[in-house]
Parts: sequence; C-alpha cells; structure tokens
Amino acid sequence: MRVAIAHNAVTEASTPDERDVLTQVKAVSRALIDLGHEAIPIACDLDLATFKRGIERIKPGCVFNLVESLDGRGQLIGLVPFLLDAMGIVYTGAPAASIHLTSHKVTAKQKMRAAGLPTPKWIGPIPHELCSRYATDPTLPWPRGPWMIKSVWEHASLGLSGDGFISAENPEDLIERLHLQAAELGGACFAEMYIDGREFNLSLLSGPDGPVVLPPAEIVFDGYQDNKPRIVCYRAKWDETSFEYSHTPRRFDFPQADEHLLTTLKQLAIRCWQVFGLRGYARVDFRIDNDGHPFILEINTNPCLSPDAGFAAAVDRSGMALDLAVKSILKDAFGRKEAVPLRVSPCDPSPVSVSDPGFRYEPEPRDVENVRHIIKTTGFFQPYEVDVAVELVLERLSKGPASDYYFVFLDTDDRLAGYACYGPVPCTASSYDIYWIAVDPALQRRGIGNVILNETERLIREAGGTRVYVDTSSSETYDRTRAFYQKCGYGFASILEDFYAPGDGKVVCCKSLISQ
Repeated sequence: MRVAIAHNAVTEASTPDERDVLTQVKAVSRALIDLGHEAIPIACDLDLATFKRGIERIKPGCVFNLVESLDGRGQLIGLVPFLLDAMGIVYTGAPAASIHLTSHKVTAKQKMRAAGLPTPKWIGPIPHELCSRYATDPTLPWPRGPWMIKSVWEHASLGLSGDGFISAENPEDLIERLHLQAAELGGACFAEMYIDGREFNLSLLSGPDGPVVLPPAEIVFDGYQDNKPRIVCYRAKWDETSFEYSHTPRRFDFPQADEHLLTTLKQLAIRCWQVFGLRGYARVDFRIDNDGHPFILEINTNPCLSPDAGFAAAVDRSGMALDLAVKSILKDAFGRKEAVPLRVSPCDPSPVSVSDPGFRYEPEPRDVENVRHIIKTTGFFQPYEVDVAVELVLERLSKGPASDYYFVFLDTDDRLAGYACYGPVPCTASSYDIYWIAVDPALQRRGIGNVILNETERLIREAGGTRVYVDTSSSETYDRTRAFYQKCGYGFASILEDFYAPGDGKVVCCKSLISQ
C-alpha cells in the first residue's frame, strides 16, 4: 500500500522540537518499508491547497499523520486532519476533533474535570475568557502557589524553563503575570498549580479489543536539589548540553509497593482514551503528589515516534518492535468508524431517533432524579432498591473514579432514555458486574437496552474485563428480562433458589468477552 507521511514543513528557522519531526519521518518510513508498504513523505505548511494537490497526486491508501504544528503554531495542529476528513482520506491517529480538543490545554482540563478525571487546579487562559473559580468566587481560599505558567496551545514544554515558579498573593497578581507572558507563549497562556512529587508517562496503543497500555514509565529527577523544580522543562527535552537533559532518565522498573498506583494510572489512561475519543496511539502524562494522588497534566493524541522518545521506549520495553506498533496504528486507521445514528432492532415498530450517537459516561446532577424516575416507573423495584440506584449516582458524583461505579447514559430528545451502571468485581482479576441497566418504560422495546448493553460491554472489554455478570430474578415478572440477556449472549451461570423471597430465586447471568 502507498502511505503518505504528512509532516509539518521544517526550515532553517525551525526550533529543535519542530525539526524532530524529520527523525520521526525516517523512523516511520523505515517501519512502513519493513512492513512492505511504499512510504512517501509530504511536508505541509500554511499553503493547504498545495498540500491537497500533493495528496491527490500521490493517491495514498492512507496518510500517516505526523503534523504537530503549521508555521510554528501548535494551534493549527488540527488543520491537516480536518482537511483529510473533508477529502475522505484515511489517516492514522486521533480524529481531528480529538486533536483539536486536547491541544487546547484549558479546554482539555475542563473536559477532564467534567468527566471526573483528576487534573491540577488552574487559572486562565489569558488573554481570552478567564476560566477560574478563584477569580469569580472570593469566598474560596486562594492557593498562593507555586504556579507554573504554560502555553495554551504549544507543546514540547515550550515556556517551561525549570528555573522557578510563581507565587501570587491573590488572583489579580497571577493574572497580571499571565498578561505579561502571553505574547512569548504563543499568544495565550494559563497558570497551573505545581504538583510536587513524581512524574509518569503512560503510552497507549490500539489493539484488537481496544487500547493497550504499554509499560508505564517514570521520569527520574536525578541529582535535583530541593530548590530546583522537578519538571520536564524545554531544556530537559531538547538541549543536549544541559543538566536537565542528562539528569531526567526514564525508568520502567518499580517496586511492589507501586503496583496499586500503576493500576490506577492505567485505568485513568484508558478513561482518557474513552472520554476524548482517541485512536491509534496516545500518551497521558501524570504527576503524583506526595500523598500518592494522581493528576493528569496532558493528553498527547499523536505522541512523538522518534526512537529516543517516550512512546518508542515504551514500545521497546513491551518487547514489540516499532514496525509492529506502526502496523497496529495503520490497522486502527482502517477500522475507524465515523459517527452514525444508533441502530435499533429491526423488529421495533417505532425506532427512537437519536440525533447524537454519543454516550455520556459521567452523571450530571439532573441524573439523580432522572434515574429515580426510570427505576421507579418500571414497576419492578421496591422503594429501597430505587434508593440504592440513586445512591450509586450520588457516590459517583461526589467521588468520581474513586467510587468504582461506572456509568453509561444515553439521551434522546433532551431526556434520559436509559442508562447502565457497572464496575469491577472486588478480589477478581478481570470480572465485572452490571449493577443496573434500565430504559425509560415509554421508550422500551425499541432496541435502546441492547445499544446501552453493547456500549457497556465495549468499555469493560477496553478496561481489560473478560467476564461480565448480571443478576436478575427467577420470577415470571422477569421473563422478558431473562430473555433479553439470553438474546444478548448471556448464559445462566447459576440459580440461587428462594434468594429474594420464597419462590423468588436469583439468576446469575454471565457472558465471556474473550472471543468478542
């Protein structure tokens, strides 16, 4: 197959991080050739019309997207994939919308917070709309710092000098500093609370059953004095003569005591993949505070593929050659499915029209009463059972991922059509329980339950789950429920007689996801 390798054009004025894309082009070209493909690099700048004509001339079966910026501006990273979408050209890596969303660091942090993903406190951006609770709510205690000032759009640690941090007596002091530095940080910047502690990079690669988390890496700040900030600054990445460059090695070996932390980081990395709709490959950067709490710094949709970069190091640590990783990335590109209307059962007399085929994975305050309404109006559950369903929603709202209860919500016509609640079975390696799955009675028998169950199983599979369990009643009232699970591939693993009441047993249904 002919593969065009799209990359940002490099000039004599390009910075070291911009020139590094040529190293990536060589590495990817070599991998593609080893896989039997024809690799054709094609540079891109702001002249998108010329780039478009070049793609039309090459007629590639796929474009390997390595574009990280245009004209030195990270803000323009999404232009090429958006153009390829418009041309109907298959390309590797994350979709254009995901690239644009994660590239704006403040917008990405807002989405993380909305999804219950932990990220450090921030204030900004400047000079655009100010997004800070501290600036609008004077009753909140002001954290004086230390703060780091970062570019909103630019990556490669642009603007992080590693020479020190900022402390501010109040929001106004920090905002003033942001205005002073915006111009030198790509035109827009924000302040992020510094998390003192450890730093980890988790790389993800698409697999046949969802994203695979490669071996986690920790950045070691070797020989750093107490007064020197432990951050991966620009010099640490690109200045080979600097102290920072030679004293920030990565390690992959960890003591047993870190096992729980690493498991948590892997789960959070997969949640980022799901929440931001990532594809192909990605890297999630974390800081861990001194109490062991993780915070997500950034999500890199198409991380650097240079042989000495973190992603390639994680691939190597996994025992995989880079060409096999490139093969997985290519395969995922052809497996990409554009958003389409949800399908419902063909026997449904009046299928529900869902204008937005996406799901929600985090409860909103309105879901407390929505869930209560759905569970109550089914007529199958006792009042105390309705309360339990609502309590799980409240726990997720208050604790986020720490609750160990996960959700799938499906809205239609501005109402909650149905939802599922699930979670890992304690003390098991890869078993999951579906605690609740319910559809608004007014919308039942239209395939919505099947759609929600399929999505729940997909998320469980991507999280490493291999078996799914769900409990129901053996009474005649639940004949339709048992038939639904059987139709969806669930077998009856066991029946506990008289479990709920005399004559009302518990049926434990089970489905294996290994061969799915």
